[in-house]
Amino acid sequence: MSSAGLAVSRIRAEEPFISPHYFNNVMDLNSDQSIMIFVSVSGNMIPLCVSDSDSVESVKLRIQTCKGFVVKNQKLICGGRELSRSNSLVRDYGVANGNVLHLVLRLSDLQVIKAKTVCGKEWTLHVERHRDVAFVKKQIAKRGKGLADAEDQELVYEGEQLKDQQLINDLCKENDAVIHLLVRKSAKVRAKPIEKNFELSIDASELTGRRNYDAPSQELIPMPRKPIDKDFLLEPVVVNPKIEIPSAILDLVEMTYDGLDNGNHPIRSAEGSGGAYLMPDSTGLEYVSVFKPIDEEPKAMNNPHGLPSSPDGEGLKRGTRVGQGAFREVAAYLLDHPKNGRRAFSAEAVGFSGVPPTGLVRCLHKAFNHPKGVTAKIGSLQKFMKNNGSCEDLGPGAFPVEEVHKISVLDIRLANADRHAGNILFGKDNETGKTMLIPIDHGYCLPESFEDITFDWLYWPQARQPYSADTLDYVKSLDAEEDIALLKSYGWELPLESARILRISTMLLKKGVERGLTPYAIGSIMCRETLRKESVIEEILQEALDSILPGMSEEAFLETVSQIMDRCLDEIPQ
Repeated sequence: MSSAGLAVSRIRAEEPFISPHYFNNVMDLNSDQSIMIFVSVSGNMIPLCVSDSDSVESVKLRIQTCKGFVVKNQKLICGGRELSRSNSLVRDYGVANGNVLHLVLRLSDLQVIKAKTVCGKEWTLHVERHRDVAFVKKQIAKRGKGLADAEDQELVYEGEQLKDQQLINDLCKENDAVIHLLVRKSAKVRAKPIEKNFELSIDASELTGRRNYDAPSQELIPMPRKPIDKDFLLEPVVVNPKIEIPSAILDLVEMTYDGLDNGNHPIRSAEGSGGAYLMPDSTGLEYVSVFKPIDEEPKAMNNPHGLPSSPDGEGLKRGTRVGQGAFREVAAYLLDHPKNGRRAFSAEAVGFSGVPPTGLVRCLHKAFNHPKGVTAKIGSLQKFMKNNGSCEDLGPGAFPVEEVHKISVLDIRLANADRHAGNILFGKDNETGKTMLIPIDHGYCLPESFEDITFDWLYWPQARQPYSADTLDYVKSLDAEEDIALLKSYGWELPLESARILRISTMLLKKGVERGLTPYAIGSIMCRETLRKESVIEEILQEALDSILPGMSEEAFLETVSQIMDRCLDEIPQ
């Protein structure tokens, strides 16, 4: 799930997913060259005939022509593994006759709403599709001061009064670009007598605190005491008390806590294949963070999307383990060092690649997925980044070269197995106004193998441009051993295989930039051209493994890798 909070479209039971005409000719296909699979969407099983020559992209195109979906917004999962390489054959993923493919669909996160009062006042709102009517009322009350409180409003859509619990996504018909609502005051008379007995819901410490008052001289307005539900928990996970938690994480936890303390519930995103919860701020009108519990990861026991649990502990991507996604999310933030190389993070210290502040927390709330009773969950808490969309919404030519390059540096050194345009957000820098890219969703970085490494930016024009002097200096400052030690100090001792991958990928990045190679040239060494053909880095690793002697140390093995890598890089034409 991205911090943008996208939503999954709902397939209504009465709507045919695949046209009946499509199946008229199914039996004409040679049964020896085709298989029948089933696409699972919203609990419905849809039969689909797939031939030996069908690629992942062709299957997605077939789904697109049946329902009008956009290919780039589809995700197919079979046997707990995502069919992520569009140009690979479906059969290369081991899909067999009778297998079930889980289909995840994503729509734009925002719905345009035109609100008009009976008096003629108008507002344009951009509301997330998974929000309800009650939220829209709060937005209208906020924008139209003096109009009516949220509880005094009635919203009318196509002549029918809406209920507070109705979802915006359910109001969309044929993916309406704009929803027109009429706002009127409730016909029900709401008497509001003046309260005679009040209590001040503050204490002495709050008079000088920053939460409610800037100075003790402010006028205090008496408010009726409102009981607050305390049935929640949120606290940072501290593994090593000698290590100071970054102030950016402490601020993030505090803001998220304030939202829960004010009675605002987490909202589970329907997008993605794991449990991801959007955490509101104290007002309940904006998000401050995204929480991802480890027990709700894809293939984990409490996954809310019905994906089967992993039989051997392997995650959706080869070389990853279920239950380690939160650690990887935090690791990506910790290893995204600022340009000056400081290891001590502050609220102002922004990493070179712009990974949002991410910390490990323990959180309890009834809104999470609790099939066996409400319990506290460990997971990653990442700052929610305001943005204008993801990179899949625009052509790559619109992005500055330096912004693409900073993403490439992060992905190469962390061997990211899940970098696609949907988990790179874009927005505007408040100071310069320039477009900036924000990388999110790093639950599949630092894997134990190179098999599933994929970089969407590899085919963007910026990837063929040389790195700048600033980027070269940053890469030269990187040290894999320091990175491994840093993660250990924060409580995550990398598995031997993941530590080896980090050392080799960092080695490749540093050797590549020394030779003047572009992100495309280096990334091509790490990514497979097809599903079954090993990448160059895999071949280098295998050659080193074949040449080691019994009892050889890790240092000696890495030296062997270095020598083989030098030979391969020297063969690349400059």
